[in-house]
Amino acid sequence: MEKLIECVPNFSEGRDEKIIRQITDAIKSADGVSLLDVDPGATTNRTVVTFVGSPEAAVEAAFRGIQKASELIDMRKHQGAHPRMGATDVCPFIPVSNVSWEEAIECANSLGKRVGEELKIPVYLYEKAAKDKSRSNLAVIRVGEYEGFAEKIKKPEWKPDFGPVGLNEKAGATAIGAREFLVAYNVNLNDAPTRSRSMFANKEGSKRKMARLREKRFSMQTASRSAFQEC
Repeated sequence: MEKLIECVPNFSEGRDEKIIRQITDAIKSADGVSLLDVDPGATTNRTVVTFVGSPEAAVEAAFRGIQKASELIDMRKHQGAHPRMGATDVCPFIPVSNVSWEEAIECANSLGKRVGEELKIPVYLYEKAAKDKSRSNLAVIRVGEYEGFAEKIKKPEWKPDFGPVGLNEKAGATAIGAREFLVAYNVNLNDAPTRSRSMFANKEGSKRKMARLREKRFSMQTASRSAFQEC
């Protein structure tokens, strides 16, 4: 039976349609993958791409997308409301059909190794692919974001799973993992002065908070336990 795995890379560009198109074209250039969705956000300056394919095809397509993003996105100039640490901020694999968790984790490892060795981008494995369980949560890995990673990566406990022990100044760092299907949700916040005084210091703070809330994902597998996790 056909093996299918989903991949959902998040790229730190949500405003320039030409750059987004070049990245998705790179993904589509890999044989055996189907592009399902491209969801850009101008405020977050971030695009979530969803595609499916065989494990081998998905790894190849993801690598091509990450490679193209590293060529086109300069994190030294990036501004956006969503927390981020790299041109390709996160790239999870999700089993769909006849793919085991072991295979999904192998996809994450295979991709991480290539990205680290060939593109010289620090890679952190997260969720089910995490080698260090203290770093399995994406939000924990991302603390400090791009601006704080140059110092963070020097600490022994933050040595990358793959790639150089030093931040790639242009492309940043990337988290690659294997996780469950998740349901995303948005939270819209009222920026009216009477409410913003009690919730946030200013409009920009409100936008930042909204992005952090939007980053949260509700896990279908753990819905009965009301558990929340990062994408």
